[in-house]
Amino acid sequence: MNEQDWLALHRIPGIGSRTQRALLDRFGDASAIFQAGAPALRDLGLRPAQVSALQKDPADLLVAADRHWLQGTDNQLCRWTDHDYPALLRHIPDPPMLLYLRGRRDLLGQAMLAIVGSRSPSPGGAITAEAFAKTLAGTGLVIVSGLAAGIDAAAHRGALSSGTIGVMGTGPDRIYPRSNLGLAREMAKHGLLISEQPPGTGSRAGLFPRRNRIISGLCLGVLVVEAGEASGSLITARLAAEQGREVFAIPGSIHSPLSRGPHRLIREGAKLVESAMDILEELGPLPGVAPGIAPLDGAPWQPEDPREQAVWEAMDYAPSAPEQIAARAGLTLAELSAILLAMELQGRIAASPGGFFCRLPSAP
Repeated sequence: MNEQDWLALHRIPGIGSRTQRALLDRFGDASAIFQAGAPALRDLGLRPAQVSALQKDPADLLVAADRHWLQGTDNQLCRWTDHDYPALLRHIPDPPMLLYLRGRRDLLGQAMLAIVGSRSPSPGGAITAEAFAKTLAGTGLVIVSGLAAGIDAAAHRGALSSGTIGVMGTGPDRIYPRSNLGLAREMAKHGLLISEQPPGTGSRAGLFPRRNRIISGLCLGVLVVEAGEASGSLITARLAAEQGREVFAIPGSIHSPLSRGPHRLIREGAKLVESAMDILEELGPLPGVAPGIAPLDGAPWQPEDPREQAVWEAMDYAPSAPEQIAARAGLTLAELSAILLAMELQGRIAASPGGFFCRLPSAP
């Protein structure tokens, strides 16, 4: 198949995935569409400008970004007609006819789980996402997320050594946010980057909800770690439910705004998750997925310094005010300040918005 023809089809205004599918069902592949006569195209309801574009040489429809993409040594296309087009994705209401790929194409054929959440998570939330991703990836699941800041990036980092898939809301040649550029480069080597948007497509708000249907569509289920009430990850969870996928959510403190999204999902029927095994038990036996898992955390950390021990026992994983911690630990605020700084430098606690502090889960 001529890759140039597929990219050209993607460039014709007004011909989205549904129209592309109708054309492919009628003519078989992109090359045949461009060779079809105008009457046959008009019979499918195409507008005159679209019929005229399909009568052109496909090379004339390409832009500079397309030509640059075609020259890339690691750039690939996954077409609707390819044998390795993801099986679950075929059955969503509006599947993409073309996916741009960078990295390990073989990951498309494996069992996948999405991990999504807030772009501005708590320190503990980011560590939890990374730990769950690492543990679940170790069982054979491919972890999928949206390459966004926050929970998405943490999930990708946790699964990087095993293979993770990032579904982009931009073109395959545009990394957003730029803070994830280094992570994306590592994923292109050890994992897979996917986009349905043509090369050169920048960040636009409306593209990310469309990206979310691919994240959920690829996967057996979606795990939401932390999410506010207006989080885009709740869109992914809703799409997953509509697509017949499993929805999982990790509960949190009733005082945290980032718990409201997961708690809402749990009220609506999502499975409450406390461990990776909760997810594996719900998904059932899967080819290539090992049933046994290691625990997320090792032995609980215990400070050696008695005053650090008192502060540790006075804290929780939910944020606490310094005044509360000092009162519980029997310390002055001045004494507490030095201890908090030492424990923060050790990576055992973290500062939260509003001047609060919280414990951190054990690192993965």
